[in-house]
Amino acid sequence: MNQIRIPAAFIRGGTSKGVFFKESDLPEDIRAWDAIFLAVIGAPDPNRRQLNGMGGGISSLNKVMIVRPSKRDDADVDYTFAQIAADQPIVDYSANCGNLSSAIGPFAIDEGLIDVDDGEPLVRLFNMNTSKIIHARVPVANGQTVTAGDFVLQGVSGSGAKLKLDYLDPGGAGTGNLLPTGQVVETLDVEGLGEVTVSLVDAATPMVFVAADTLSMTATESPVELDTDQKAKAHLENIRCAGAVRMGMANRLEDTGLASPRIAICAPPTPFTSLSNETVTALAQDITVRVVSSGDTHRATPLTSAMCLSAACQIAGTLPNQMTTANSSEVRVGNPSGVLIVEAHVAREGDTWRALSTSSFRTQRRLMDGNVLIPT
Repeated sequence: MNQIRIPAAFIRGGTSKGVFFKESDLPEDIRAWDAIFLAVIGAPDPNRRQLNGMGGGISSLNKVMIVRPSKRDDADVDYTFAQIAADQPIVDYSANCGNLSSAIGPFAIDEGLIDVDDGEPLVRLFNMNTSKIIHARVPVANGQTVTAGDFVLQGVSGSGAKLKLDYLDPGGAGTGNLLPTGQVVETLDVEGLGEVTVSLVDAATPMVFVAADTLSMTATESPVELDTDQKAKAHLENIRCAGAVRMGMANRLEDTGLASPRIAICAPPTPFTSLSNETVTALAQDITVRVVSSGDTHRATPLTSAMCLSAACQIAGTLPNQMTTANSSEVRVGNPSGVLIVEAHVAREGDTWRALSTSSFRTQRRLMDGNVLIPT
């Protein structure tokens, strides 16, 4: 079997991993991209093992980034994110990946797409999926990005160089509005559950927030517990799809996209044991959450979801606002891997709300580079 070679890099960004391409190395006809990305990741695989590709069987490991220099006055780099389904032939471009966005600036610098000075230069990113600007402060020495450092990101072994991400004006990333329906809470009619109260918020990514006790849950369940509870998964998917329709993201329940919106189960700060077997006390967090992303319970928290949650905590009357103990712009998000700190600045403007910015810190590391091989 003949194979074609395409230059690529395999990179961890935050608590996700993905395959990074320069747009100039891909076919000009973007209609050819989906088949390439599916082959690279090894999807679809009904066994969700993806032994024939670079994917990892769960949503946080089934990602592709396409990067190019920007022609915009307010950005240095443009990038497009593709979420690949593990067991279906689906490539979804409807959302952004916050974790992998931390690796866009370093990739652009190390590939020579942009020139920067040593230190912590500002790299301005334009996300093509959401049409939003992100500012990244990237540590650089001798013209190359720095990966070694002492910042520990829970959910990732070891430590690395700290990289700051600021999402500017993140409201309406998927729907055009911070509160897509104009309301802080909504009541959805959900198959199998009846009426369910949710908050629908769109900052960095559209989210459906539901109280854990609505589903007789605690939001301290492990990802394995949630992913093997088929009844709970079905209920969460039905709520997510109903939320998508209410937000105007889908005309019918069955039209709801794979990657967006995501759904989060939320609770007031509740003690739990992390995936690394450490006890996370109620006092160590401001809100407890479990996020389902592309059908899988995230082992940490998708960064854009955490940013949306942090913004929702600042908006009076939302479910997260009713549950959080945070009394500042910083929110400590309890998640399966531990605690993630995210900052959000939200302002009241007349009868509505505006998200000014959301921020957090990540680490990233290039794991491998060379060529990916695509069967012909």
